[in-house]
This record gives sequence, C-alpha cells and structure tokens, in this order.
Amino acid sequence: SQCGAIAGQKHCHFVPLIRQCSGQRGHRISQTAGFHEGEQFAGDMDDFHRGIPTYRLPSFQSQSAIPRPAQNASMNLRDRLLAVLRGNKHQLQSAAALSRALRLAKNQRKELTRALQHLQTDGRVQRTREGLYRSTAAPRHTELSGRIRFRSGGSAFVILDEAQADGSTEVQIAPAATDVALHGDQVVVQILPKGRTRFAGETAGRVMRVLARNRDTLVGNLRKTGRYWVVTPDDPHFVHDIAVKSPEQTNLKPAPATGDKVVVRLDEWRKRRDPLTGTITTRLGRTHEPRAELLGIFEQYGLAPNFPPAVESEAAAIPGKVQRKDLAGRFDCRNIPTFTIDPDDAKDFDDALSLETLASGETRVGIHIADVSTYVKPGTALDREALRRGNSTYLVGTVIPMLPEKLSNGLCSLVEAEDRLTKVVFLTFGANGRIRETTFANAVIRSRKRLTYKQAYALLFTDDLAQVRALPLPPKHQTGSTGRALSSLSNSELHDLQGWVRKLWSLAAILRRDRMAHGSLDLEMPETKIYVDEKGYADRLERVEHDESHQLIEEFMLAANEAVARLTRTRRLPSLYRVHDDPDEEKLNELREDLATHGIKVGNLSVRAEVVRLLQTLRDHPQGHLLRTQLLRSLRKACYRSSPDGHYGLHKRDYTHFTSPIRRYSDLVVHRVLNAWLSRQDNGAGAKPAAPGYTAAGVENLGAHLSQTETNSQDAERDSVKVKLLEFFERELSKTPRARFAAIITDVRPNGFFVELTESLAFGFVPASVLRDDHYDQTGDGSALIGRRHKRRFPLGGRLEVIVEKVDRFKRMVDFRPAD
Repeated sequence: SQCGAIAGQKHCHFVPLIRQCSGQRGHRISQTAGFHEGEQFAGDMDDFHRGIPTYRLPSFQSQSAIPRPAQNASMNLRDRLLAVLRGNKHQLQSAAALSRALRLAKNQRKELTRALQHLQTDGRVQRTREGLYRSTAAPRHTELSGRIRFRSGGSAFVILDEAQADGSTEVQIAPAATDVALHGDQVVVQILPKGRTRFAGETAGRVMRVLARNRDTLVGNLRKTGRYWVVTPDDPHFVHDIAVKSPEQTNLKPAPATGDKVVVRLDEWRKRRDPLTGTITTRLGRTHEPRAELLGIFEQYGLAPNFPPAVESEAAAIPGKVQRKDLAGRFDCRNIPTFTIDPDDAKDFDDALSLETLASGETRVGIHIADVSTYVKPGTALDREALRRGNSTYLVGTVIPMLPEKLSNGLCSLVEAEDRLTKVVFLTFGANGRIRETTFANAVIRSRKRLTYKQAYALLFTDDLAQVRALPLPPKHQTGSTGRALSSLSNSELHDLQGWVRKLWSLAAILRRDRMAHGSLDLEMPETKIYVDEKGYADRLERVEHDESHQLIEEFMLAANEAVARLTRTRRLPSLYRVHDDPDEEKLNELREDLATHGIKVGNLSVRAEVVRLLQTLRDHPQGHLLRTQLLRSLRKACYRSSPDGHYGLHKRDYTHFTSPIRRYSDLVVHRVLNAWLSRQDNGAGAKPAAPGYTAAGVENLGAHLSQTETNSQDAERDSVKVKLLEFFERELSKTPRARFAAIITDVRPNGFFVELTESLAFGFVPASVLRDDHYDQTGDGSALIGRRHKRRFPLGGRLEVIVEKVDRFKRMVDFRPAD
C-alpha cells in the first residue's frame, strides 16, 4: 500500500499483489495481466483460474530490502509543516524559519529536510529558486486519482477512480495544468475552485503528480527541425514531440531517415519546462506505407503477430484432422443439414447452424460452436498465451489471432466438408415458432456450405436460382476459406439450401420480434468495411447494413448465449457473464439536452420505452448516425464479470459469451464450465469435473483482465480503420477524375461544415475557403452557411456530392469540397 505507482488505483487485477508490493515509487504495472514488471507467477494455471494468490518477489530483491512505512513521528512532522505553511499561505518561509516555528532541535534538521522533500514530491509544497517554501495545494481531500486522457488541442480530462460526492466522474484539465502527464497515465489531480477556470459549469483541476506511466514507448514519424531531430507521435492524443539524438547515433542498420516510422523509448520526464526526450529503438519502415503502419499499430497496442516457440510446438503436436477417439460420447450431426453464414472476409468460423424436423413435427435448431476446449487445455503454453492475448484483434486486412493458425483457421474452424467437434445448444421450436425445449451436448458436424451474408441474403429473397448461382466467391486473400462457388452446386442442392435458410429466418424473425417487444434496444448501426488489395493498400469502401442475413445469425447466437447463461446461473456454476449495467442518469440527462439542440424532444431517458422511441426517431433523422453514436457513448460499456448482473442493451437477465471461443478467451472459459457440467450429467453428480474448478474470485480476476484486453483490441481496430480510411482518400487525390461521394451535412461552423459520406459513413470537413463562388456566413441560428451575393445555402441535414480536397495523415483529417 506504500507503492506510489499503485496508490489509489482500482484497476489492479490481483489485490494480494498490492499487499506484497515492493514499495518502490515508480514500480510499473504490466498492461497485460496485472503483474509487476520483474515479478514472477509462482503457481500453476489452475491456481490462476481459482484466484489463489501465489506470487513471489524477484530473486534480486529480498524482503529485508523492502522499505518500511514512514515512522509516525515523521508523518506528524509533515502534518505540522503543512499546518504552518497553510497558516501563512501567502508567505515564503525558509527551512530555518520553519524549524524555529516547529521548535525543532538541531538533530531534527535532517528529518525536516526529508519531510520537505516528501511534500515537494507529493506536490503539496513548492520550493523557490531562493530555497524558500510555501504551500501550493488545498487540503488533501481535494486530491483525487484517475486516468488522464488528452485531446488533440492539448487540454485533457481525468476519469476518476471514484465518483465525487456530486456524482461527477471527470475532471477537466487545461493544457498548462497537465504538468508532465502523458495520455493514459494514472495521475493525482487537485480540484480547483469553481469560477476560476475556463471550464464553466464543470469540475476543473490540475495534475499534481504522475502515479504510473501508461507506456514507455511511442510510435511516430521521424523528422528534422533545424539542427534537431524529433519524433511526432502517431497518436494525436500525445501532444508533445519527442527530442531524439541524430539517427546515426542509434546503431540501427539502416539508419533511420526523415520520413521513417520509428519506435521511441521515452526517457524519464520530471519537469514540464524540460523537453520530452527519448531514444529510437526500432525502424519500422517509411511512414504511411501499409506495412509500416501495420507494424506501428502492433507496437502501439502490444500486439504480437507471432507466437512463442513453446506455443507453436504444442500446436504442431496436435493432429490436423479430427481423430476417431475424439468422437466418443458425442452426438453425431454429420448427416443433419448444417452450414455457416459469415462475412466475405471472415478468417475463422466459430459457429454453424443445423436444422432438422422431428417426428413430432417440431423443428430442432442446433447452434454449433467450435469446441476449442478439447484442444486448448488449462495450464498449457497454448492456454497461457491465449489468456495473455485475451481475444483476437481484427485489423483492416489482417488478424492477430488468439490461437495459432493451425487451430484458428484449421482444426477448430468450422470449414466446409470437414469433420469438426462442437459444443451445441439445441433449441426445439413448437408449431407457433416459440422455444419449447433447450438441451446441451458435445457433437461432431460436417458443414454442407460456407455461405457469405450476401449469399444468404440472396437465398432469402431471390427466387431465381440463376441469379443466386451468379454470385461470386470472396477473394482468396481476404478470407480463411472461400467455400465452393454457388455455381458449382446443383439445382437440388441450391433448392435445399434456400429452404433451410428461409426456415431458419422464419424462426429467427419470431425471436427478434419477441425480443424487441420485450424492450431490447436495436443498437446495431451500419458500418464501413474497408477492403485491401493484395499489396495491403485500401482500395474499396463498402457500407455494410445489418440486414436479415445478419439478424438470422444474431438471433440464434443471442438465444444460445442466453440459454448457457441461464444454465450456469441456475446451477450456481462459477462462470463468466457478459454484463451491461444500466446507464448513468446524469449522462442521459446531458444527452437529452444535446438532442434538444437538434430539435429532438424526448422524455425521461431512464425509462426504457423512451429510449426505444428515440431510436425509432433517429432511424430517419438526417443526423441519425451521429446522434445514435452519441447515445451509445452515453451508455455504460459492457464488460465481463463473475456475477450475472444482466444486460441493459438486450434487456436480458441472463447473458454470457459462448459463441466465439476461437477469438475470445471468455467463451473458452464458459465452454469449460459447460463441459464440466455435461461431464457430471453423463457420469453422475459425484463425478469429478472434466475442467478445473473455477471460483467466483478467480473468474472475477479473469473478467477484469479480459475486459481490458478487449478494450485494447477495440482501440487498435479503430486506429486501423482510421489509418486505412486516410490511405484510401489520399489515393483518391491522384485519380483523374476524382470520385464523387454522396454526403450529408452534419454540423455547421463559421469556417465550414462537417459532412458524413452516406455510403461509407466516413466523416470529413468542407472548409469555407474552398467555397470560391461566394463569401459564406453562418446564419444567426447556426443551422446553415449562406452566400452573401447568390444566397446559396449549405444547411444542416443538406445533401450534396463532394470530392477529396486534402488529406492530412498526421492530424488524421480529410477535407472535401463540393463536387460542383
């Protein structure tokens, strides 16, 4: 509890670890699993899963070397010092004067010096160049800890570890008050008096000290300015350039040059007036080249494209085909119609659906999920690495898998015409289309067809099989498996496939209608899919709608997740749940006020029915996509927990993640829990579980870690999309003629207006300076730009065609101009 790096933090995954902290200020916390650097995990993986606190300090550090807490006398001296300084807060005092005021003996002078140094480090006392002291901070209770996040302009906000008395969770920080903090650091902030800051109506503060750095390396562009070399970080949230030595002094071969993308290890930064410095450690390539950009994202988010040798060795030892011995005790579904439906560029195939009509006339649907738990056993190198990664990360044009390719694209992937092991949830539907029975089993399947969403949509709504047959296969370089071309299927095969897809949709449509009627929120939004060519360059944008082919798969996956969560909750099995807490009422009120500025009046958004009505309103609103995004940001983020606390968005009491174990470790945990339960059903209640027993504490630790790795991957994926969008629009600049993009005006400013491209959903800005036919002013209500002479208007919600005018890859901005 004395360690400055973790004091006040709430995100450490292992509370016992805090108790055994070495006590050294600045001891950093690993971002991957909550371990201190240099600390070793002393137990086995079973201990980890059960939450048993088995840790030991590094061998170079003995227990006797751990600093003891300061003695009470010293702590009392600090309190007395603060009392004297605050009592004379406008007066500078020397150490001698303080000693006299405190009536200290001569042999206590060293103790006084140490106390003053501690208070300086804590930011509560300031020492002038003349060696005089004064109090700088308000009473200690106004200091709070949290994580700082910068804006591109240099200002920042701190997300507090604990909410204040008024419920606020953020503190606004002016650029000059950020001290030596960098984006993502854990910091202590002091709250400033209201009315003395530029943040009207908001809680404002200043950074007092940095508790722990978020990272010690950065990726950026190397350039020379005058006689000096600097690196400009790729991440616009890092607002400081980093001064580095001449590239010739790096000993890298070849030496980095201007315009190269490099990795910089940051030096310690203690004083804001000093430059931020670092050392170039790696040259990634030329800035903005696809490979260099990809390597930069790998480095920034700690993604490893390769697996450790021990993991590769274990994967190599696994057979390439399903073995006969693995089929024992499994439900054989190989003769039941089964197929997959996935995106064009799917790399792995976690789930498949089977369909059969029972003798009773009822319909049984099997939701088959790849049985990764058969091959990835607890405590193995495969398991440890999968846990460290937490999930696969899907960047534009590539994937960083959680499991080696032999499993993720091979033995575990439910590819066409191959035997595969699955965990299955069987849903039996009555004549009215409602679920009458739910059962669980281990199974073996053989998929009849790998369908894309486009192919499934055509089978649903196109009667002409010749048109269906003409649909092309996805390019080989974009997917893990293309499957057979529809043109190679006979009319009988296509007819059967069409019948199965339509029957499944008739059941899924009822599930969806019932779910929405029950209050589930339709939060799905169109997305921009970026496709790359064989060299890795972005060459095509496509808007992907969440149509019926997507909804078909979604409804059955939701039903399976709910069924498994209900089983683990009612049987009181320690397991992971996907939790989405109710939104914060204050944020909903802020959203309500913001919607009013757009002419949208809503009632109390803490009432679910009002949120449902709002979503229906936004569906046809000209700024619907932007406002739906704001609604999503007003909701809490879903996470993993050991407690079944429900899912606000879906309005479900029971929900977990079960359907993607190839790409999510959380699902693998749930599979092991289900497997243990199935084993007991087969062998009797007294049988030993087939998987290591989980405890609530152990699963809670897992949930915290997996929530963090998920966030890291999502940030990397968003970054990848931004980079590739900029790359796509930059390439448009070299084309003649340039492509025209349909757009809608989403925000009007005095100096121009923002647009959203209706096809790709990309955003950009149209500066007033490119509107050369007139001089444009903003209307009094701010809803449009209007020309002085010709009175041409560019109103909020207006539609127009634009072409690319300028791309700034460093600021990550795209300027457009009207196509006419």
